[in-house]
Amino acid sequence: MKVLIASDWYAPTVNGVVTSVLNLQRELEAQGHEVRVLTLSQSRHTLVRDKVTYVGAMSAGLVYPGARLRTALATRQVQALIHWRPDVIHTQCEFSTFLLARKISDHTGAPIVHTYHTVYEDYTHYFSPSRTWGRRMVALVSRHIIAQTACVIAPTEKVRGILKNYSVRRPVYVIPTGIDLSRFSGLSDGTYLRQLKAKLGIPENNFVLTYVGRLAKEKNVEELLACLAELNRDDITLLLVGDGPYRQTLEETVRDLGLCDRVVFTGMVKPAQVADYYRLGDLFVSASTSETQGLTYIEALASGLPALCRKDTCLAGVIENGVNGWQFADGREFTAHLQEFLADEQLRASMRAAAAEHARQNFSAESFVHRVAEVYASAIEGEGLWKTA
Repeated sequence: MKVLIASDWYAPTVNGVVTSVLNLQRELEAQGHEVRVLTLSQSRHTLVRDKVTYVGAMSAGLVYPGARLRTALATRQVQALIHWRPDVIHTQCEFSTFLLARKISDHTGAPIVHTYHTVYEDYTHYFSPSRTWGRRMVALVSRHIIAQTACVIAPTEKVRGILKNYSVRRPVYVIPTGIDLSRFSGLSDGTYLRQLKAKLGIPENNFVLTYVGRLAKEKNVEELLACLAELNRDDITLLLVGDGPYRQTLEETVRDLGLCDRVVFTGMVKPAQVADYYRLGDLFVSASTSETQGLTYIEALASGLPALCRKDTCLAGVIENGVNGWQFADGREFTAHLQEFLADEQLRASMRAAAAEHARQNFSAESFVHRVAEVYASAIEGEGLWKTA
């Protein structure tokens, strides 16, 4: 099968969409499919390298941090993809590359399968002064985009429910995004982890609460800081792995709360090194409710790191209360679960084992791609009917 993956986000950018795309590309190729990628360039120049077409683009950081918009027509490169004649086109974003994907679909008849990664209504503060107006615009745009596809893949039931509320009329398949478990299931060198802990200025015997992700307003990291301040224990360190537009605000909050000795900002970490930062922790924490699935939660579990996360429908089937972590509804529950975890060494050991096993059974990239390929086959069998539905 020839598969064209179209995404506004791609390496070297680090986020959940890119992780999903890279895993999809790698596993499709491993299963014998021919894959090409259509994405945006980090400059205004268009180029093709290693079966990836990078279309010239410019920064759209004022709309959303790190976002880019296409500036080049890339006519010759798009014609080459049309000539290649993909069997199916898998779009991952709703903007620049989607428009090119639709053009390729129109010329080849290849159906478009779309993954809805982002709950845009949680990001309205980036593009709308009115949350109500922003949500209406998101619903309108989502319906318009999805109407041009054969079907949609949603990473969780939460996303399926959101699309239902938007009155989306295409079939929606719920397929949890898989990850490369081998990256996280191994063991790091104990000496190296001790050295890394010392380099970060974390006391050797401190418990480490690890957050991995963008430092953005919608991630609600302030709630973690508030809980840490309320707990008032100097044997706990909160490790914030990642960077983003909200970092300066968070650093100011840390100073205001008197947490400078208990919070460590790592900045951006290379993807190949992220697994070591998970293993450095004792417990993964997040207060975000803006996730569609939250790949970092799954990566943490695969690393044997139990999770304590803000209650959210996207975590159904991911975090099992009292088994591989907990979901908390407020600061009181966060503190209670954390204290229970810290007080019981046997509980910590059993949760570590349960976390790794749960990830192994439910979130392998191989299983994910097998299910996605089944959706591709179904869309292809539907031929051109989806265009007139």
